[in-house]
Amino acid sequence: MKNSILLLVLILTCSNRITAQQSSEGRIPQYKVPYEFPKVENIKDVLNRIRVYYEESSNQTIVDSKTGAQITDFKSFNKDAVPSKGFSSEWSYTHGVVLSAFEYIDDVIDDDSFFENNTKFYDYVLKNLSYFQKNKNKIHQEKIGSWGRILNFHALDDCGSIGAALIKTYSKNKDEKYLSLINRTTEHISKNQYRLDDGTLARNRPQYQSVWADDMYMSVPFLINMGVLTQDHKYFDDAVKQVLQMASYLYVEREELFDHGWNVTSGDYDPRFYWGRANGWVLMSMAEVLSILPENYKGRAEILHLYRSMIRSLSNLQDGSGFWHNLLDKTDTYLETSCTAMFTFAIAKGINEGWISHVYGPVALTGWNAINTRVLENGAVDGTCEGTTFAHDNTYYYHRGKSIYATHGYGPVLYAGAEMIRLLQNDKIEIKTAKINARNSTFHFLLKSEWPKN
Repeated sequence: MKNSILLLVLILTCSNRITAQQSSEGRIPQYKVPYEFPKVENIKDVLNRIRVYYEESSNQTIVDSKTGAQITDFKSFNKDAVPSKGFSSEWSYTHGVVLSAFEYIDDVIDDDSFFENNTKFYDYVLKNLSYFQKNKNKIHQEKIGSWGRILNFHALDDCGSIGAALIKTYSKNKDEKYLSLINRTTEHISKNQYRLDDGTLARNRPQYQSVWADDMYMSVPFLINMGVLTQDHKYFDDAVKQVLQMASYLYVEREELFDHGWNVTSGDYDPRFYWGRANGWVLMSMAEVLSILPENYKGRAEILHLYRSMIRSLSNLQDGSGFWHNLLDKTDTYLETSCTAMFTFAIAKGINEGWISHVYGPVALTGWNAINTRVLENGAVDGTCEGTTFAHDNTYYYHRGKSIYATHGYGPVLYAGAEMIRLLQNDKIEIKTAKINARNSTFHFLLKSEWPKN
């Protein structure tokens, strides 16, 4: 009898403790990524850490590829001469995104140190490019180190993104030495790059007559900025055509997303893979076009619809951590940094420009909080998917590597940070912040003009 009473007392005691726990700590959400309100100064710190990491990646010299020694005598040609290794020495599309982001940050915050890198890099290229150009017949390979095919553009990757950043840099420093490279890039994109019969920019890899979503960013930002530079609307028209015609091949209305690629032989039955970064390239391209095109320009409304529909779909696909998955519709693929940054930028940009509703604010905010966890103390950006071809099987996409050396994430993170600063400082919006350690509290972005004045 005594044992029975003791057992009953023990059960009641444990039950009361469990009930007490459930009524307090157990009911407070445990977030994977801090569910907190970001501060502008903290975002600036992230941007500066990335900038310093970038600057320290290379001394921007010409070196002997076999010995590593710097070349200082340019009177005779060294067949082993290459640009020094390092992110800040590359003539690459990923570096183009960083330089465009630096130019954008220059407009957002009062800090010259970002844009100074643009002039420094392009001056470095133009100072040394003639050394390779005049000795072109002595170079027995297609690529020159990290400058790739700079002597002979073969693809949009070779010139489009970094060419767009070059135009943006020229628009501020007006250095006429830049015009030769700008004109060469124009020649390639407008005249030499392969196109389908309808004028859509395309590649003959990996399949014959293939359209890649990535190529929207490798061409459209250059074209739209060339239109600004020259005041010739033929570049605007081509930019609009590329967005809408690529969408006709790649946009899947039911999913409100872009397939990574399409090729003519698979036609209407092309297999669909919703790769994160491909959709990020598309949204960033659309944001650039929408920022520049006049309000009633032909085709702008259709692009705005695509932009809005993609953001609606992506908001629903965001993981509870704030990240997006490498394959957007496959929740067992890893959480990826570059596409998360691209979507965060595009959503924050859309709110700031009035293209989408302010109610999407928490999607951008939680996206930024997620990104923040991937920027290491030294400024390296981790968790970015490696360079990825247009593939035709899930297994390939599932197993793409990710690292700090996949430089595709740096520019988008810089862009996302700059746009989040704009969003947090947007005087048209009031932000109701979530309470820390509350059982039921979230962020609300309110449009001030909607509410009655007191």
